[in-house]
Amino acid sequence: MTAAPVQEATEQPSLWRNREFLALWSGQVVSTLGAQTSGTAMPLLVLATTGSPSDAGIVGAAGTLPYLVAHLPAGPLVDRWNRRSILLVSEICGALALCTVPIAIWLDRVTVAHLATVAFVQGLCFVFFGLAERAALPKIVPTTQLPTAMAHNEARSRGAALAGPPLGGMLFGIDRAVPFLADAVSYALACIGLLFIRSDLQIRTTTASESLWRAAITGLRWVWRHPLIRAAILLIAASNLVFQALVLILVVLARHHGATAGTVGTMLGIYSGGGLAGALAASRLHRHFTPKTVILGVNWVWAALLPLFAFTSNPLLIGTIGAACAFVGPLWNVVIISYASLLVPDELLGRVTSAAMTLSWGVLPVASLGAGFLLTSLGPVGAVCVLAVVMLATAVTATASPAVRNAPPLPLSADGTPAAHEERAP
Repeated sequence: MTAAPVQEATEQPSLWRNREFLALWSGQVVSTLGAQTSGTAMPLLVLATTGSPSDAGIVGAAGTLPYLVAHLPAGPLVDRWNRRSILLVSEICGALALCTVPIAIWLDRVTVAHLATVAFVQGLCFVFFGLAERAALPKIVPTTQLPTAMAHNEARSRGAALAGPPLGGMLFGIDRAVPFLADAVSYALACIGLLFIRSDLQIRTTTASESLWRAAITGLRWVWRHPLIRAAILLIAASNLVFQALVLILVVLARHHGATAGTVGTMLGIYSGGGLAGALAASRLHRHFTPKTVILGVNWVWAALLPLFAFTSNPLLIGTIGAACAFVGPLWNVVIISYASLLVPDELLGRVTSAAMTLSWGVLPVASLGAGFLLTSLGPVGAVCVLAVVMLATAVTATASPAVRNAPPLPLSADGTPAAHEERAP
């Protein structure tokens, strides 16, 4: 499949003048901020209701379970169904599910089963929305601007993660229902932004329709045939396992040392601030590093930083160490996602993305359950030590991987940014 010719940078207007990208990006800034706000309040609500880290782990696992069970079938469906409709329906269903939480709080009927169900529905909506957004982005943004758009999306997520936790902690301190109401409003505003997207977001193909199972296997087969993509996704899965578990462990660690809900939110906000700074830097730095340098460097930075969490009880210092971890993450995401996006044929984009997300994000429910188990059996410091060992093993594995050591650089366009290959991989 031949990619469109690379255009000179001077022929491409700024992304901020791309009305449809701006509408999508702005709506998701608000929605992601709301999700971070309620996401911070959810474990606080579980701990306030039951006092059990294991229950918090169960709710967290329910919210990430769709990453394991829904990504494979969702990818082919995103390639077949109307992507704009998927975006809108996902936001609406997520909002309706979330609205039941403040109602339960007002009626004093909050249960772990109810919160787990809400978390599952939100996770399912997130899966469909994320796949549809990523598949639609090349229809909105020129090929040579895709890495920059990815970096802007990273900044969007990281910026919301910076403001959301302190806001969630503060609103939870005012009233337990308020963070969830705020998130419901953010869903509504995001829907308004989606209404401004008028481009055709579908790929037109004459290829015969595959069965859902065969389509899912097609995505997995494509990933497995590309050694660097395969290695990168498996390494991402390992780091996702660590950092998904780490968030709950750090919340419990801070609460164990007497931190208030507001202090926990501030700690997580500092943590996320490093991610925002990294996302802003990644929009420029990605062109200066090869995939090999990024994969090896990021994993060894994480391996060096993780043990430091075990030696402090100060929430602000915990947040600062987390910020250093989060700073390097966006560079990893921009380089690897751009590399994959430039290789994958458009008609396979949903299927390949869903396969990659199943492999890399399917570990998240295991991580949440594992965090609850580690906290119950070893306590927060012991749990951190276990995660540090896992991260060290991941860095060693990355260094030993031939696919990583021999990784080629991203192809460059005329302006020095990553560009599409003239021949995309089958």
